[in-house]
Amino acid sequence: MRHALSIVFSLTLAIPAVAQSPASDASLKKTGSIFDGETLEGWRGRSDLWSVENGAIVGRTTDSDPIQTNTFLVFGGSVPSNFELSCQYKIESGNSGIQYRSRVIDEKEFVVGGYQADIDTDGKFTGINYEEKGRGILTLRGEKTTITAAGKKKKEVFGDAAELAKAINPGQWNQYRVVANGNRLQHFINGQLMSEVIDEQSDKAATDGVIALQLHRGPAMVILFKDLMVIELPAH
Repeated sequence: MRHALSIVFSLTLAIPAVAQSPASDASLKKTGSIFDGETLEGWRGRSDLWSVENGAIVGRTTDSDPIQTNTFLVFGGSVPSNFELSCQYKIESGNSGIQYRSRVIDEKEFVVGGYQADIDTDGKFTGINYEEKGRGILTLRGEKTTITAAGKKKKEVFGDAAELAKAINPGQWNQYRVVANGNRLQHFINGQLMSEVIDEQSDKAATDGVIALQLHRGPAMVILFKDLMVIELPAH
């Protein structure tokens, strides 16, 4: 299913300020929901794997019919270059993630590559920045990493990964917030900054692209998303 869905604009909605966020209520320009809570209108992916149940997008794989490659549910509407993306997620098993500023590599199999706000059941990788089909792990939880023009990583540790994981509620709903502003990429979970990347590698860095939700190959898994919202930030 492939439909275009424009983000609905409003100047009245505000979100709570969170420490270390680069945006304030006064700076927000455009906002809109990218999921209507009832259908997958505006999204495209494998209809046998993705559905809507009780107001949430549900991705589900089985051991009896395992997927052979990571596959994604891709949002087909326009996405601003600089934005905040927020949603609620709950993972019951497996490994998933939220793609942003990404590109569709295989339209038939819904394969996507690009920046990923990682999610996993064990919490080992949740909150990190992983570049799917690209440079791999860009930064771990508790790290601020600057990727230089030459591709070298300069890391600063701002928190302990295990301590930060205590802000994540296993098997329950959690709020994920991604801030992509210029070359600064921040991941927040339940209001806590989990990781940050400054991507100065211009030949690899992405300044725009699609939003997508991941189902990971391997053992059976279930991932749920709801309340997906995008807010445009001023030009960086």
